[in-house]
Amino acid sequence: MGSGTLPQSAFGKLTPVWHPSPNFGPRRDGARPDMVVIHYTAMVSAREARDWLCNPQAEVSAHYVISRQGTVWQLVDEHMRAWHAGAGAWGEVADVNSRSIGIEIANTGAEPFPEPQMAALEELLRSIVARWQVRPERVIGHSDLAPGRKIDPGPRFDWQRLALQGLAARPQLDVQEGIGQGKVSLDELAGPLAAIGYTADTDMETKLAAFRLRYRPWATGRATEADQVLAQRIARDYPVDPGPRSA
Repeated sequence: MGSGTLPQSAFGKLTPVWHPSPNFGPRRDGARPDMVVIHYTAMVSAREARDWLCNPQAEVSAHYVISRQGTVWQLVDEHMRAWHAGAGAWGEVADVNSRSIGIEIANTGAEPFPEPQMAALEELLRSIVARWQVRPERVIGHSDLAPGRKIDPGPRFDWQRLALQGLAARPQLDVQEGIGQGKVSLDELAGPLAAIGYTADTDMETKLAAFRLRYRPWATGRATEADQVLAQRIARDYPVDPGPRSA
């Protein structure tokens, strides 16, 4: 597997450190990656997380781990299927592992993401997006594909920073339109959320919580017109891309 690692030039200025994990397999049904899933490690030490993802007993892995200082370890070749997403779905994709590249960011879930780490993530994402033609709306969090089961990368992750560089979905909202706080039913959100990609097998309240965690982490309580308008705009501008992609 070591011979299949990417040359350093493929990452621009970034220099990932090759630290192979045995926890991987072939992508199923000839799939190729067209998604990126961002996680946090929920562990204090980046090296501890890296080593756990390389432990055969763990039966989990990711393609990359990024330390707080910006060190990037590559654990699995991008052409291979790492075991990071687990149960869940995004749009019509149920086997997310076969269609994605997984990035684990060292973070406990209760701390900010430091600048060296975010800079390394941006550089890594730029290279992956260019290499596999990943669209911005298909750079997602673990919480997006597994609502209720996962919350990473969490409310402190700066999605807007990635979006401003075209590395994640960036909803366009005109504040002059006066979006209200009137209540809407969850049924009114079902269509837009499914069109964005929230199709995991769970209830609408859980899907709304995952949507808010990503786009409105300050929001609480019942669904509002603001949720509805934002979901409709994202569904319009960044509809999920259904169907398989083969090599």
